[in-house]
Amino acid sequence: MFEIYEKIYSLLSSIYPLSDEIREIIPAFFLQHQFPKRTLLLEEGQICDRVYFIDTGLARAFYNLDGQDTTAWFMEEGDIIISVQSFFLQKPSSESIELLEDSTLVSIRYTDLQHLYHQFPAFNFNGRVLTERYYVKGEERATSLRRLTAQERYLNLLETNPKLFNRAPLKHIASFLGMAPETLSRLRAKER
Repeated sequence: MFEIYEKIYSLLSSIYPLSDEIREIIPAFFLQHQFPKRTLLLEEGQICDRVYFIDTGLARAFYNLDGQDTTAWFMEEGDIIISVQSFFLQKPSSESIELLEDSTLVSIRYTDLQHLYHQFPAFNFNGRVLTERYYVKGEERATSLRRLTAQERYLNLLETNPKLFNRAPLKHIASFLGMAPETLSRLRAKER
């Protein structure tokens, strides 16, 4: 159990060193969870009241676009699972979050995170930097969808996260890349 907290400490300390006091208090605010594959952590319309850290497992955020299930993000070991707008604004989510594998997660409630932010300015700084990183990734993804061809998006994902192709259903990967499953199949066949 303490190993998972060491991973959280490592992530946060890579941004700004954690005091011993913060390290000691974190386990009191975080809960550890074991969830089976296909668990919905958040459904569209619900308010995201927890942020999760993935110890083991794979998740995706998705939304409905004109009746189509569209994957917005994949999150894996070491990543944070969050519906950013819903969590920070405490408003209904425009996306759902589903686990694609049996997963071990650690979570903290919105109110507890706000308490830690107020009590420990260093923890607040860590949270701000993590939020900035999330938004940078979001901008990179939006730019990729606007500027890269389908083949370039596929090759980029293959280069940056090749294991994803063995972990997630291809239909979810195709929607994440902004293409039809048949297009992804053709691109994969070309590369073999």
